[in-house]
Amino acid sequence: MFLSRSSSRTYLRLSILSVLGLLAANTAMAATPETTSIDNGEMPQVELDKIVVTATRTPTKTSNVIAQTRVIDSETLQRYQGQTVVDVLKNQPGINITQSGGMGTASNFYMRGFDSKQVLVIIDGIRYGSISLGSPSLNLLAADQIDRIEVLYGASGSSIYGSDAMGGVIQIFTKGNNVEQSNVSTTVGYGSNNHYQVGITGQLKNDTSSLSLGVSRNETDGFNAIANSDSYDFNADDDGFKSTNASLALQHKLSDSLSAGISALYTDSTTDIDSAGNAFPNAYSDQKNGSANAYLQYKTPLTVSKLSYGQSIDKSTTHDANSIDYQKGSQYDTTQEQARLETSINAQPGTVIVGAEWLSQQLDASDVLDFSGYPDPAVQTPYNPDDRTVKSAFVGYQLADTYYDVQANYRVDDNSQYGHESTYNLGAAIRPLAGMRIGANYATGFRAPTFNDLYWPGFSNPNLKPERTENTEVFVEYVNDVQTSRLTGYYTDAEDLISSAANISEAKIKGLSLTSDWNMNAFIFGLGYDYLDAKDKTANSASYNQQLAYRPKNSGMVYVGYQQPMFDVRLEAKHTDDRLTAENNKLDSYTLLNLSGAVYITPNLRANLRVDNITDEDYTLASQFGNEYATEGTSYFGSLTYDWY
Repeated sequence: MFLSRSSSRTYLRLSILSVLGLLAANTAMAATPETTSIDNGEMPQVELDKIVVTATRTPTKTSNVIAQTRVIDSETLQRYQGQTVVDVLKNQPGINITQSGGMGTASNFYMRGFDSKQVLVIIDGIRYGSISLGSPSLNLLAADQIDRIEVLYGASGSSIYGSDAMGGVIQIFTKGNNVEQSNVSTTVGYGSNNHYQVGITGQLKNDTSSLSLGVSRNETDGFNAIANSDSYDFNADDDGFKSTNASLALQHKLSDSLSAGISALYTDSTTDIDSAGNAFPNAYSDQKNGSANAYLQYKTPLTVSKLSYGQSIDKSTTHDANSIDYQKGSQYDTTQEQARLETSINAQPGTVIVGAEWLSQQLDASDVLDFSGYPDPAVQTPYNPDDRTVKSAFVGYQLADTYYDVQANYRVDDNSQYGHESTYNLGAAIRPLAGMRIGANYATGFRAPTFNDLYWPGFSNPNLKPERTENTEVFVEYVNDVQTSRLTGYYTDAEDLISSAANISEAKIKGLSLTSDWNMNAFIFGLGYDYLDAKDKTANSASYNQQLAYRPKNSGMVYVGYQQPMFDVRLEAKHTDDRLTAENNKLDSYTLLNLSGAVYITPNLRANLRVDNITDEDYTLASQFGNEYATEGTSYFGSLTYDWY
């Protein structure tokens, strides 16, 4: 069955209101000569020109970056108390998700037609994700332990970061990387489905050092993840989730030229899961995920050199509480080690960056079962080899001028399984009028097959080649003191895509992305709209010229907010169009209305409230093997945060 469909007429009205809001803001802007300054420390606000590092590897204003970027800062993250990174990303323009239930359950995200295996996720510069599946477990990372998230759309990241970045890059920065003053902050929260969170963060800062330590506990009873449990004999019970989360950041200035630091993000979680045929009637999954990084940085008037080493882990073990050995199920243990040396040089004009990387990926898997409990007894999956190394070198150039911007990057990766792979990108933008920028970018990308692609029994091929893309992007952007608007068009030609254990798939992806964010006195508002035409172009295929699975043709969001020094409130609506599943079934469109707000009860005590799906929309995010995964109806989460300065 399919859940109720949101009316296309509702979406049309939403689009019309968005355009009217944009025109109204433009009229008001012309009548308002200046805006009121609001203190960052008092309340959340929209900063129209932020500093990002993901797009170029060097601190760069968003107004000088060629590729489309988005910064989710600490003020924005305050609206997601008690939630995960997936909950944050699903409310961003151009990103859609699938999820097999509630908090902590398996999820996937899609950005510009690429799924999470084709979008690189890094934490403080260190690669993060499962090298068996290829996807990162963002559904497990707690938002309260994160300082900010930078999203780089498109393939320009491939020539900067290598494999897996052909659809974009998402970088997560650990909480405490930007300590402004010494403080202690504690948060308690409660929400629907008996969802609670408690957490505390302490930060110390002096003239030469800063230290941040944070820990939180997040737990919920959840809800039944199976929408049609009667059809498949699933265990129709609530699927709970609990996690313990921690973060660490230490920075120390050894001299005027030399500094060092360490950072870490870790979560230990348990997710209840369902299986067909009651093979695992009380099954659950234990997960340990995180990343740690240490660096040494040396600065001169003309150069900045940084040596870093880090490691990320992604470990998952399923259990059957009714089995004798209490250990029935699959075990996967992923470790990625990475070392990098890079130097940015003030070339006058412009900046040159050169560097080298070493990456080691290791996988330990045992007692492998699928979620139906087969094969029984469990078997050792023959991952051979079960590790690989990648040695890389890269060079880049960036010029940010009054009238134009230029970016060029080239990278070579020497993969122990695939030999040499090279990628590059060229981008430029000009400013023909005050506030206006027009630009274009061309980039190549690739993705190395995952270990499951290569070795999973019955669904693998050890002779697979990397996937490859060629990408073109053009944009027009307008920025002034109160707003940033950007229209981006992109086209991707993807070849050697992996399907059915072979490099047989091709795809053409083209689309338009419109974003507009406004900050006018006490009001903030904005919109995002994405049109995506992602077609399967595999010759002689039954799905030829068909929209790729879980890629909606139309999606959009609108938000409006009001902010004062002692409170703020924000209302947002996000619409997602019809989507096809991998089994060629249709999931109906939906529109979600969410409300968030904060009130400063005292200067030190803040109350936050978030209400999602206010209209109790009935919708589905994922369907597989005839089963529809349930989604939550109207939900809420409220919290109190007290700060000692």
